[in-house]
Amino acid sequence: MYPKTTFLTLVLLGIWQLCTAQPTSRPVIVSPEVHADNSVTFRFYAPAAKEVKLSAQFEKSPLAMTKDDKGVWSVTTAPVKPDMYPYAFNVDGISVADPTNSALFPNEGFQNSVVEITGNTPLVHTLQNVPHGTVSYRYYQSAELGTRPVVVYTPAGYEANPKASYPVLYLLHGTTDTEETWTKVGRANVILDNLIAQGKAKSMIIVMPYGRAYPVISKSSGSLRNWDNLQEFKKDFFGNLMPFIEKNYRTLNDKNNRAIAGFSGGGGTTLYFGLNNTDQFAYVCGFAPGMLKNEFDRNNEVFFKNAAQANKNLKLFWIGVGKEDGLYAVNQEYMQVLDQKKIKYESLITDGGHTWMNVKHYLSVIAPKLFK
Repeated sequence: MYPKTTFLTLVLLGIWQLCTAQPTSRPVIVSPEVHADNSVTFRFYAPAAKEVKLSAQFEKSPLAMTKDDKGVWSVTTAPVKPDMYPYAFNVDGISVADPTNSALFPNEGFQNSVVEITGNTPLVHTLQNVPHGTVSYRYYQSAELGTRPVVVYTPAGYEANPKASYPVLYLLHGTTDTEETWTKVGRANVILDNLIAQGKAKSMIIVMPYGRAYPVISKSSGSLRNWDNLQEFKKDFFGNLMPFIEKNYRTLNDKNNRAIAGFSGGGGTTLYFGLNNTDQFAYVCGFAPGMLKNEFDRNNEVFFKNAAQANKNLKLFWIGVGKEDGLYAVNQEYMQVLDQKKIKYESLITDGGHTWMNVKHYLSVIAPKLFK
């Protein structure tokens, strides 16, 4: 054992060494850095890498990055249209998220970060000085699937008005996305905060569940709109999720106060759940919904059987898709079938592809149409 004086000396010496230590050789990295002209500089520290490229959804092809004498790779883009975009670095053939950016894209299929270019004018998904709702991470139980996660948005004023009840929008994410993607990438809560504050949308609860019927359905089993996932998730959605929400939140529990919307594979799930249950949902909205032509009749069996009754039940049937979206053609074919059957719907054809940039826009378009 050291004498007390020696021990104290060692402690003081250690503190002095910590205070006077030279900084490590690893440089401080700022990435992404958004400039006043909306160009963006991305940086990545990889002194041993042979090649690093930037893959960003606002670029048609990866951008080569250059390395400085400290091992920092960087590239500055041309000015970018204001929005939120996913991006990643390709490091010697391996795609990785930006380690200096805490804004991550929740997804089970890839690693991406998110960059936000706000521009000079606030966008519908830009965080603004308005009353904000609450985003809660909740769990509910399923006998078949175990403990299930769900993210729930309650609008500003929900806690302060204990006697008020609200309509509900169920939002389903795309294949490989998670229950967090709607808030962290789709900005559903911010979009509704802004629209409600502007008087453009009614106050509503938004329910964002996890759409894969895991562990019964493997996470590698393809699109969420695959038949096996539809059957398992349908049992969970109607048998567990909806009762949990209606028990724990002040909801208006009739079809005129329920809406369902979804993107991609979750959009296909939305059409299957909503259109075949128009006694439960008066508002059904697909954002580039995933579907196959040979599944039209099977997945719309109840809906197509009595189109006239469906037209009466539905207050809004809405489809949005981009012209460069890989699902554009099949959505066009589906709308032709709807026309033939004289089924009423609204559609919005936009530029762009299968992106969350389009999805945010679609949500901002349909939210003011709900619960009117």
